[in-house]
Amino acid sequence: MAHANARLTVHGRRLIIERARAGWKQAHIAAAMEVSRRCVKRWIERYRAEGEAGLVDRSSRPHTSPTRTSPGREEAVLELRQRERIGREEIAARLGMSARTVSRILARHGIPPLRALDPITGEVIRASKTTAVRYERDRAGELVHMDVKKLGKIPDGGGWKAHGRASGSILRDRNTKVGYDYVHSLVDDHSRLAYSEVLPDEKGATCAAFLERAIAYFAAHGIPHIERLITDNAWAYRFSLREVCAAHGIRQKFIKPHCPWQNGKVERFNRTLQTEWAYRHVFLTNTDRTAALAPWLEHYNTGRRHSALGGHPPTTRLAPT
Repeated sequence: MAHANARLTVHGRRLIIERARAGWKQAHIAAAMEVSRRCVKRWIERYRAEGEAGLVDRSSRPHTSPTRTSPGREEAVLELRQRERIGREEIAARLGMSARTVSRILARHGIPPLRALDPITGEVIRASKTTAVRYERDRAGELVHMDVKKLGKIPDGGGWKAHGRASGSILRDRNTKVGYDYVHSLVDDHSRLAYSEVLPDEKGATCAAFLERAIAYFAAHGIPHIERLITDNAWAYRFSLREVCAAHGIRQKFIKPHCPWQNGKVERFNRTLQTEWAYRHVFLTNTDRTAALAPWLEHYNTGRRHSALGGHPPTTRLAPT
């Protein structure tokens, strides 16, 4: 296939050769084909040297690439991506490389983007819902997203991730009623600043108390006022947050039923929460996992690189406090 912007195809090049055989001057051929004289001369010389094969498209890849990343560096990129399943910005920062170079290496080796992978297993999956409409609010606090993620508790001594599937731990986990943790989260649409707590339930009073603490956390980190709050249509959100929102001058918004992607910022945060906090390390007790949330959240807000923010953490979009 010819280049998208190429003036000539193989058939056009043959026409140059035919006209040259018919005695046309190269200047006249160039004018008729609307190309340069140099272009006509090149195809005529290539045909004389190689025949019909010389008119076929060639790869534009250079014969040598002296500045190409060394095989050892490429292996380091692939190994880090495989082991930790992190994005190009984080890989580039850890290895001291350009993010664009990391992208080229991953593409060269056929590594699919993170959005196409299962967050737990790393296997390629198909998204159930995609949209080309992306948005971002202009200022911090203009819109925040709120949601709850339900996680099974870890039995004392660790579950199957600690002991392996063949040790009978899966059957033990199924027969042991350990209950669930409810991870409540609030995410700012503009800065991606996030606040999370592990709570025992998702009842109305629990959600309202969490929102009060989240508002105070946001205020302490440079977002003194929240204008809008968007949630799903859960009963606890629809009826139990009214007083808190009214007291702080927050306008409540609700997503369209069965359209969780409208609350996409916090839904994406929930996925990151699972892969980088809940399931990244092997925890032997549920208390250990709960205690690891606060330091991970601090890293998420102040150190973790976000591709949506140009490789910077959320606090870089907030005023100093």
